Amino acid sequence: MKTLFINIKELLQVRELHIDKVSGTDMSVLPKIENAFLLVEDNIILDFGPMENCPALQNAITIDATDRVVLPPWVDSHTHIVYAGNRIQEFVDRINGLSYEEIANRGGGILNSAIRLNETSEDEIYEQSKARLEEIMQQGTGAVEIKSGYGLSVDGEIKMLRVIKRLKENYPIAIKATFLGAHAFPPEYKENHAGYIDLIINEMLPKIANEHLADYIDAFLETGYFSVDETIKIMEAGKKYGLPAKIHVNQFTAIEGIRACVKYDALSVDHLEIVTDADIEVLKNSKTMPVALPSCSYFISIPYTPARKIIDAGLPLALATDYNPGTTPSGNMNFVVATACIKMKMTPEEAINAATINGAYAMGVSATHGSITKGKRANIILTKPIKSFYELPYAFGTNLIERVMIEGQFI
Repeated sequence: MKTLFINIKELLQVRELHIDKVSGTDMSVLPKIENAFLLVEDNIILDFGPMENCPALQNAITIDATDRVVLPPWVDSHTHIVYAGNRIQEFVDRINGLSYEEIANRGGGILNSAIRLNETSEDEIYEQSKARLEEIMQQGTGAVEIKSGYGLSVDGEIKMLRVIKRLKENYPIAIKATFLGAHAFPPEYKENHAGYIDLIINEMLPKIANEHLADYIDAFLETGYFSVDETIKIMEAGKKYGLPAKIHVNQFTAIEGIRACVKYDALSVDHLEIVTDADIEVLKNSKTMPVALPSCSYFISIPYTPARKIIDAGLPLALATDYNPGTTPSGNMNFVVATACIKMKMTPEEAINAATINGAYAMGVSATHGSITKGKRANIILTKPIKSFYELPYAFGTNLIERVMIEGQFI
């Protein structure tokens, strides 16, 4: 089946040739065609261009996109949307003055989510998680990475990854699964880090690999969580099972974690609220994508990733939500893009590049997602009538999405 969009006010992120990512000054360039057409067939982008070159088709569904912008859906390369319950009380605790670390030390945070998850059935976790997935699809997300990390036990981690697998099987959105057993140390291993890392490497990983449950491996490389040396062991073990690393790092402190991630070929380093000059130098000439999570900074009032420092150094940058029950209970990429512009001083062009093509790179789907390119998946956002794509971050509290197409079908 062919679908032809005509009279598109602005067709954004058009790339004649495939590229993996954009970096530095190239991030300020967002290729577009004004008064454009877009032709898709089944689940593939077939053609696009200015309206004067629009083909005359008798057998296509035609959609008049007058005054509307068309762009590829958001690619959210860092989420934790599979979880049980919520952490509303911690939200109030932070308002009353408790820090992230203080909440964690009182048994809250990740450990709180782990208790709830291990008490909840796989079917119930699936039902809760699919509601979140359906919501972010309606908000314009067309590809998403989902992490485990709230099990912190063999059975709990595998339960989470099986839920992610079910979501993959039942929804058209592209999903990548990341094994994050190294999210925190369970209480019983608080004084025995080596024992828990042994459990991850020698019990969890073989079972996960045997069931083909994960695409990537992750660890929370941070003071008070997993050290550089402990994270290296996790990355090395992941490599043996063909799982590239995507690592939480530099959220609160800079402890040479980025250097280790680059050395072990991490696909991405995520958070980066704290970035040193040495970190910037290490990332140069690497294949590792820096990923910023501005709605996390917004929600728990920590510094924002220094986007200007990263981009002005010639590096790429991706944007993602960090959707999780404790520090970012939102998967709205529209808000992420707006916040990146407002709080991180990224231009709309840079923010959209970061949330599409660079996000696709950060979750390993840039060959099929992240741009309007012939042969890529027929995934699009069709906006409501707007003056310019600049309105997307400008009107940050307004839903400007009219329809979302994933795999050639409107959802």
